[in-house]
This record gives sequence, C-alpha cells and structure tokens, in this order.
Amino acid sequence: MFNRFVVSALFTVAAALAAPSVASEASPMTINFTDPEAVSSWRVVNDGVMGGRSEGTRFHEDGAMVFRGTINTQGGGFSSIRTDVEPGALAGADGVRLRLRSDGRAYRMTFRTSERWRGRSVSYQAAIPASPDGEWTEVTVPLTGMDTSVFGRSVRAAPFDPADARELGIILADGRDGPFRLEIAKIEGAD
Repeated sequence: MFNRFVVSALFTVAAALAAPSVASEASPMTINFTDPEAVSSWRVVNDGVMGGRSEGTRFHEDGAMVFRGTINTQGGGFSSIRTDVEPGALAGADGVRLRLRSDGRAYRMTFRTSERWRGRSVSYQAAIPASPDGEWTEVTVPLTGMDTSVFGRSVRAAPFDPADARELGIILADGRDGPFRLEIAKIEGAD
C-alpha cells in the first residue's frame, strides 16, 4: 500500500511540473471598440462636478468609441471618460497602446489604483503622444514617470503599479475653449 501511495504521489508531482504555468504569463488588457457594447462601460465626468460648463459625451460610431464635446474654461475646463478595469488587467504591461484618430489637442490618459492621499484616490496621468490631426495612428503611453494629483492638484504618491490599476480614462484639460473630438478603435496593454 505504501508503494502505491508513493508511486501515485510521484505521478501527481510529475504531472504538475509538466503542466504549463498560466499564472506566470501576463495577459495584457485589450479593449476593442468594434463591438458597440465595449463603449457602454465608459462613463463621462465633466467639470460640472466643480461648477464648470464643459460638455462631453461618448458613443460608438464606425467601429470606434468617439469622445467629443466642448471645453469651457470658465469655472472648470475639462471633460473626461473613464472605465473600471479588473485589478491585474495591466500586470506586466510597460505601456498602453491606442489606435486613435485625434483632432490634435493635448489629451491625457488617467489611471487610478488603490493608492490614496489623505483619504482621496490618486490620479496618475500621462500625455497621449501627439498624432497627425485627422489620421488614424497607433501611439503608446508609457506607464512610468506619470504625474500624480488629487482633484487636479499635484501630490506625492507611490509610483504607478500597473498590476493595481482599477480605472483608466482619457481627459482633455488643455486650457483651450472650443470643440474636441477623439476617436479610439482599440486600447491594449503593451510590453
């Protein structure tokens, strides 16, 4: 009986060692906007939360999510869209790659983790690289060296941890009044 137990245990250990390890491989997040349902989880946050008058919306059009509106710098000056992500969705990613068509304005990506400053959630932000106005292009936003803020005020915080990302978004707060339009076909984690 002892021998059968030892032999069985050895086979179990050998099988476990031979099995591929799924947990060790990072599987970067991908959001593909060819599916109109992918847009529904995104919410709009405009400067009206602080008395501003900017307007923004998001919708699906021609296989992309469109983020458009009008910035009004009197009393605010920003419009943003955000979505929740599962913690670990960006584990192993060094950046976020976007396929987009821009109007040439200075958009930024925003991220939130479990990091807090005086009880408030810290916003991590990085500039979306400039792209040719009106042309589809692919850009990568690095996940290092990001600005950290709470309600738009710079704060000191721990470096961004991609594995702890819980929200990602896009914001326009470039200090210019007027209309804006950004089309996004795909967002994915990048190594």
